[in-house]
Amino acid sequence: MNPNDISFPNLNIYLTDVPKTITAFGDFTIALYGMIIGTAMILCVITAAYDRKSRGLNPDAIWDLAFYGILSGIIGARAYYVIFSWDMYKGNIPEIINLRHGGLAIYGGVIGGFLAVFIYSLIKHENPLEIADSVALVFPLGQAIGRWGNFFNREAFGGWCENVLAMRLPVAAVRSGDISPEIQSHISEGLDYIQVHPTFLYESLWNTALFIGLFLYRKNKKFSGEILFLYLFFYGLGRFFIEALRTDQLIMPGVNFPVSRIVALACMLVSAVFIMIKRVSVGHSSQDLSQE
Repeated sequence: MNPNDISFPNLNIYLTDVPKTITAFGDFTIALYGMIIGTAMILCVITAAYDRKSRGLNPDAIWDLAFYGILSGIIGARAYYVIFSWDMYKGNIPEIINLRHGGLAIYGGVIGGFLAVFIYSLIKHENPLEIADSVALVFPLGQAIGRWGNFFNREAFGGWCENVLAMRLPVAAVRSGDISPEIQSHISEGLDYIQVHPTFLYESLWNTALFIGLFLYRKNKKFSGEILFLYLFFYGLGRFFIEALRTDQLIMPGVNFPVSRIVALACMLVSAVFIMIKRVSVGHSSQDLSQE
């Protein structure tokens, strides 16, 4: 199998010479992963501003927040990855800031992005949950697009599989650390490729469905913050199961369990409790008004 090929044999899709980078201005190399992430960010900002305007709110808050939110998200994504991969960086501190070698964790990006939202809201005296709703609405859109960066990087895949969406990658094209013992047992049969769960695709499809659902529901929300917590619940639900398939998990020290699955469970629990409390409160308020 050619080192640059990617295929989905059960769908009869065979892609040849799939690049990781493109060259511009002669010899300047641009990573496709970065281009995809940049495109996702631009579309997210435009969509969030549209959401605010369509609900009769000032979209300027999104444009003002965009730079700080994106910067905070990138810092958060990198910090999260470095913290839970510290053994890789403790002997080479300068490598921490070298993003060209990869190493961004989406939950860290979510935390960083929403931290910027709340700080901005406090400074500008805005309702933080209303802004967070618009930001949360577009997060799954950005994640659905951004996951295709993993496709070009040949990463974020699961164990060996034979299902209809199974993806084949040349052994030479993937990081050795991402090849689990279970996958290795198949390679030993003389194959020069791995056939794995395309977990990047599973998550992209899940996030696309989540974005569509939230977009259709957003004008019917019952309280400020509902879109935020619906996003955290349903993204956490999908991520909990998809993460279990991946071979490149970040493990929580001491408990030997994937960090992202722990965070997913926490997001689901907190979101479910918040939504139930707020819906009960809204229900009681509606009853009180109807009795007056």
